[in-house]
Amino acid sequence: MSSRNMYDAVDGVQSQARVLADKEAADLELLERRLSVRDLATQFESGQAAAAKLLEDELKVQEVGLMELPAIMKQLRGLLGELAGRVAGRNKDDVTEALSLVEVMKAKWTQKESELEQDVRKQAALLKQVSDDAKRMVEEAQANAYSEVEAAHATVLHVKASLMEQAESVGSVDKQEVEEMRKEITEARRIKMLHEPSKTMDMEFEIEGLRQQLTQKTVELIHLRKELVAAKRVGQPGHYELQGEERLGASLIISPLEENGLDISTCTIQWHRESADRSKGGPITGATRPQYAPEPFDVGWILRVGLILPGGKQEILSTSGPLDAAPGLDNFVEALFKKGGAEFNVRLVQQNGEVLGKPLLHVLRVERNQITLFKGRTTKAKEDYSSTIWLCGARGGGQAAMRSLYWVANKGLSLMLVLESERERNAAIMLSRRFASDQNVALLGPDDQLFSDTTPRGHS
Repeated sequence: MSSRNMYDAVDGVQSQARVLADKEAADLELLERRLSVRDLATQFESGQAAAAKLLEDELKVQEVGLMELPAIMKQLRGLLGELAGRVAGRNKDDVTEALSLVEVMKAKWTQKESELEQDVRKQAALLKQVSDDAKRMVEEAQANAYSEVEAAHATVLHVKASLMEQAESVGSVDKQEVEEMRKEITEARRIKMLHEPSKTMDMEFEIEGLRQQLTQKTVELIHLRKELVAAKRVGQPGHYELQGEERLGASLIISPLEENGLDISTCTIQWHRESADRSKGGPITGATRPQYAPEPFDVGWILRVGLILPGGKQEILSTSGPLDAAPGLDNFVEALFKKGGAEFNVRLVQQNGEVLGKPLLHVLRVERNQITLFKGRTTKAKEDYSSTIWLCGARGGGQAAMRSLYWVANKGLSLMLVLESERERNAAIMLSRRFASDQNVALLGPDDQLFSDTTPRGHS
């Protein structure tokens, strides 16, 4: 091998080592940023093995060069010595110069070899430093990963323990609830066995029978009262009679005694209230129709109606006795009063005396301090209890009169409302009057204040 070839080989190995070292450093930096801990460790081990192999190859090349160099130099000097003994003159000077050149080349080779050895050592140190740094980074990454894994594991264990504790607490609560339900079911079964459904049904049938008997007796009593009134009117000719149940929740109507009798529409009508001894009473303002639906204020009063016939003659009809209360209504109102109020579904049919083309659905809320009529979020009327408010049953005729009430909320607003049943209509009137009474307000109808100081005993 010539000296130039050997130098070229050494330079090539050195450049390859530098390229590989630079590439290895770049790869390690890239892996540090983008690869996972496991991939970084694998790539690091592969790079370390490649660098070690490259260093080993370079050392082998240097070892070969060093082993061949003394033999080459010795052979070259021997040949030049033999040549110097054979030649003379100018040729000998050339040989001597060649020998000096060999010595210079040997010195340069020695210097170059020293420099190459230093470069290789520096590269080996740099590679070792890079390897140590990469290994350190891998170890730090592994340590961080292990710490994160341990923290996650601890978190999982904590969550698991919390879930188990919660499950145990929920299970204990469920067991407690189940035990309470068992006790309640056992108690319900015991009560059911004690009461015996057959006996309960017998009692219900008995109560229903008593109700029917009471209704029948009431009808008979009213009939007897009417016969008594008719007996008293013997010799006094009449054209009409008063029909209907004489109780709150019913309706009274004037009917002709004969089919071809006088037309009731030609008569002037006015309903009155009278006490049982006929000493107190007066007209009911607005009650001028053949039909009248009593309201709660009428309970305990005798209702009388006066008719003026077309010829100017007068005819008077009256109930057989004071008006009776509606069964169970007082208890219902008392329950609503204790509750603090109630809401009733109503239809608005008249406003300020004008009949609406289409009834509007609203809600009437009766509370301790005020009465409110609203629909959704829109409030139609909202008034506190005061002496300027009127609230009473409708005093006109018609089938809906028993379910209608008249409310003057203020001077500029009067409303006619229709409730869902007679019971609700009377309950709304009684409940509002009960709340108003607690505030020292008499909540009545037009001109009913004249009767408030002379309310007969038994008024509901």
